[in-house]
Amino acid sequence: MKIKLSWFTVSLLLASATVVLLAGCQGSEVLPTTTTTTTTTTTTTVPFTFELKWGTLGTADGQFNYPSGIALGPSGLYVYVVDRDNYRIQKFNTAGNFITKWGSYGAGTGEFRSPTGVGVDGSNRVYVVDTGANRIQKFDSNGSFEAVWGSYGTGNGEFHAPYDIAVDLSDNVVYVTDRDNHRVQKFSIYGTYEAQWGGIGTADGKFNYPYGIAVDDWGYVYVVDNGNNRIQKFNSSGTFVAKWGSLGSGNGEFISPTGVAAEGSSVFVTDTSNDRIQRFTMDGIFISVWGSGGTGNGEFRSPTGIVQSFPKIYVVDSNNNRVQKFSE
Repeated sequence: MKIKLSWFTVSLLLASATVVLLAGCQGSEVLPTTTTTTTTTTTTTVPFTFELKWGTLGTADGQFNYPSGIALGPSGLYVYVVDRDNYRIQKFNTAGNFITKWGSYGAGTGEFRSPTGVGVDGSNRVYVVDTGANRIQKFDSNGSFEAVWGSYGTGNGEFHAPYDIAVDLSDNVVYVTDRDNHRVQKFSIYGTYEAQWGGIGTADGKFNYPYGIAVDDWGYVYVVDNGNNRIQKFNSSGTFVAKWGSLGSGNGEFISPTGVAAEGSSVFVTDTSNDRIQRFTMDGIFISVWGSGGTGNGEFRSPTGIVQSFPKIYVVDSNNNRVQKFSE
């Protein structure tokens, strides 16, 4: 069940002063408040708090070698992480404790070649984007293989380096970013092809290497248009709705964004080459930002995957080989 996000904002006229009081929290770190100014108002957003992290470089349980995608089960109790360069999926509880793993290098069932994305449906079935093998593999929640679909190509149901997957729990469909074909493909949860949209370009509805993808509570689809440094929003039929973003390091700008999470009232984007997370309304209005380059708590080195379950947010900090968890 999905729960809508909420955030606390205080808006004043520009002539008014804004005072923010931050209280310390034992065992956690309060990240800096972000204040944004428009021509009429100043908005201060309550900061996110670093809660915990797990993972280091390695091959042991709970270690990673360039993790990428991340997903939560429908109950919000389990976290699934794509351990890309170890060719496996790792499952944790929300405290970061290792539970199980599956996968190894190869092209057989249950094997992977550079997996990147992961999604979980309402029955706790786990869908893995097996990028190097140009296919989607489906497992139960403990890693037992169930199904596979896809092969290399440009036809319906074929892929060229697919990257991410989003599961619509209401309609029992999945959306896949078919990255090097510059399109999104839509399937039933059983792998039956339903629709596609996109094509290479900069116009509305076109892509330049789509990466992350997410579905909100109303069925709208958000796609990270990586090469165009923007987010595009569509309805469930692929009709263009909105877009935001451009190249840069200012608020609402991106450099090679990768991941997106969209539930409740906000959209979160991993602004990968700016080493930060940006938060927007569902229509793309900038709300806040946190993070900078580094190895400390709340710092990132190439964040990629992101998933949200109010009031918690999990970010894959890829080049630091860890997952960071934040709370609002």
